Amino acid sequence: MFPERRLRRLRKRNLQPLFRETRLTAEDLIMPVFFDETIDTAVPITSMPGQWRYPISDAAAVARRLDDAGVRAVILFGIPAEKDAAAHSAYTENGVVQQAVTAIKSACPEMVVITDVCACEYTDHGHCGVIGETCSGEIDLLNDPSLVLMQKISVSQAQAGADMVAPSCMLDGQVAAIRKALDASGYAEVPIMSYSTKFASAFYGPFRDAADSGYSFGDRTTYQMGPANAREAFTESEMDAAEGADILMVKPAGMYLDVLAAVQEIGLPVAAYQVSGEYSMLKVAAAQGWLDEKTCALESLTCIKRAGADLIITYYAEDVARWLSEEQ
Repeated sequence: MFPERRLRRLRKRNLQPLFRETRLTAEDLIMPVFFDETIDTAVPITSMPGQWRYPISDAAAVARRLDDAGVRAVILFGIPAEKDAAAHSAYTENGVVQQAVTAIKSACPEMVVITDVCACEYTDHGHCGVIGETCSGEIDLLNDPSLVLMQKISVSQAQAGADMVAPSCMLDGQVAAIRKALDASGYAEVPIMSYSTKFASAFYGPFRDAADSGYSFGDRTTYQMGPANAREAFTESEMDAAEGADILMVKPAGMYLDVLAAVQEIGLPVAAYQVSGEYSMLKVAAAQGWLDEKTCALESLTCIKRAGADLIITYYAEDVARWLSEEQ
């Protein structure tokens, strides 16, 4: 009546570690950090409990704290003092992200500093590049003029000392354009981690509060991916790989594990972004006593890695790195 093969034999508690197929480590994690040029002291982000906007003067201290926790990589987002239609502050030599990069690399030279390449935090309209009239007469993001802007941003961030640039604007041809600009400027060894499959997700809501990057009209569905389209999502990453991306990305992570698993088959390293909404849902449920935060956070990240992520961008990076250290 019973099978000869019993899987429960290997589920004895003392045997479980021997057969664990997926292991989450601190080296898998990238911590997003927000720097705000308009503040002098850190400000909590109300929609993302436990997260902060930091002044540039805190950059070195934040980097040392993360390093002490075991976090070895960060991705930076900036809130500038001035915004305009052309996003000039995104690529100025003394821009908020550029200053933060320099400070972090000085304080923690071994910290991997990744910079988000986009314009949504820097434009007065909140869209990810240059806005204008399209051939159909609509006002929308203009692809090719925006590529020139991304080239300027990428080069300025590399000049500041960024170890890696990460274009997130979902423009056609963004990787090829940025690669060309970096190579021509003497930064051929700076890798590109492309947000190659980035969905137009409702789970970004808290981030837009954190980064002050909400848009003043329309939406981003003409350049970000439709959540219903898996084949198109794979094609987006496949095209970025062909353009020379060094790392691909799926964003959001937890809601799109099927896409993550497919993109992993392309053969390049893959990052996955556990976005603000995914993070905040866990934090709020844990605060209400409905979920055990540590267990659920570790489970969610383990599942993302199991699906194929080599790197995970998560607001839990610092906490998880400490938790994993305590278990050793």
